[in-house]
Amino acid sequence: MEQTSNHVGQAMTKNQKWVLASTASGFSLENMDIMFLSFALAPIIASLHISSTAAGWIGSITNLGMLAGGAIFGLVGDRIGRVKTFTYTIFIFALATATMFFAHSLPAIYLCRFLAGIGAGGEYGVGIALIAENFEPHLIGRLTSVAAIGGQVGAIFAAIMAAYIIPHFGWNALFLLGIIPVILTFFIRRHVHESQEFIVAHQKTIANHQRISVSRLFATPRLAMQTLGLMIMTIVQIAGYFGLMNWLPSIVQKQQGLSVSGSSIWMIATIVGMSIGMLVFGTVMDNWGPRWAFGIFLLGSATVMFTILMVQSSLALILAGALIGFFSNGMFGGYGAVISQLYPTAIRSTANSIIMNVGRAIGGFSSVVIGLLMDHYSLGVTMGFLSALYILSFIVMSSLPGMRKLANNH
Repeated sequence: MEQTSNHVGQAMTKNQKWVLASTASGFSLENMDIMFLSFALAPIIASLHISSTAAGWIGSITNLGMLAGGAIFGLVGDRIGRVKTFTYTIFIFALATATMFFAHSLPAIYLCRFLAGIGAGGEYGVGIALIAENFEPHLIGRLTSVAAIGGQVGAIFAAIMAAYIIPHFGWNALFLLGIIPVILTFFIRRHVHESQEFIVAHQKTIANHQRISVSRLFATPRLAMQTLGLMIMTIVQIAGYFGLMNWLPSIVQKQQGLSVSGSSIWMIATIVGMSIGMLVFGTVMDNWGPRWAFGIFLLGSATVMFTILMVQSSLALILAGALIGFFSNGMFGGYGAVISQLYPTAIRSTANSIIMNVGRAIGGFSSVVIGLLMDHYSLGVTMGFLSALYILSFIVMSSLPGMRKLANNH
């Protein structure tokens, strides 16, 4: 592994800087695509005259594509290398996102979102593996959080573009911006190189005739329990994130009487809260261990879900959004950091891709569930459902032996 100093940002090699910048940019463009759907959801419902449940399936189908992409490209990343695989995944989701411009029916939208999900699902595990193999373990929490903050930059860009493009050109035009990530692939292939850690591990895997397969994540009962526990945690993480991000703009537009541009301002405040939360989470994790970091943020998430019910003014709404974002998505980068330290280099890309994208595929159904809850129950019931999920994740996290092992290292 390449060496760096004890402080993030100091004494990085050129390759380390490119790895961090490329991964953050990739996550930024992926999140831009996800947020395009969030802001386009209400106009899609209106233009196609579909139910909230049918619209909720758009996000869920995207996440099923992510599971397929994660399974395929996680293995590919461990077999042929992180850099090549990273560029392939970006190229796929960029083209699929831009194709949404031509989607004028629900089946066409479902197809485009599934293909975009395949690319985005493969990108995460490979990007996290690149970071883990190019920096010291005691920096991984902060650096994966920095990369995740890159995703929030993409979300802010999406909010700004949605506020301008949707009212003037329609929701389809927004997705044309999805072609931007293709430019990133050129710079990655030119400047980012495989780490020595991966090269050595890959050569050892070949020499020992070891198989790179998903079954290695369940090789022993203890490992299987760890993998399943982390899957439950990521399911909750994605259920909260996609449920909130896909539906809160619509909730705000409906209950507060805001326009798309008005809800964009609220979303930017939420995203800023997320970014601050990620920085705090990464710092807590690197200094005191993942159990403390996840414990604080999971219990915090379970509590702040209900703040949205108490808002009486625009300022209170902005503060509530920032607070919910701080806790509910502050821990996103932590999953990749934990998985990268609990699984060997030879299957690191596979582990990150499978665990996170199982979370995305199952947790993504929260879009459908929240759509159903909003159609038939109150907003309080919806927030109570999300709060209960975070408490479940806290219980699972507290029981994982791998988490205790990492905590003992701090």
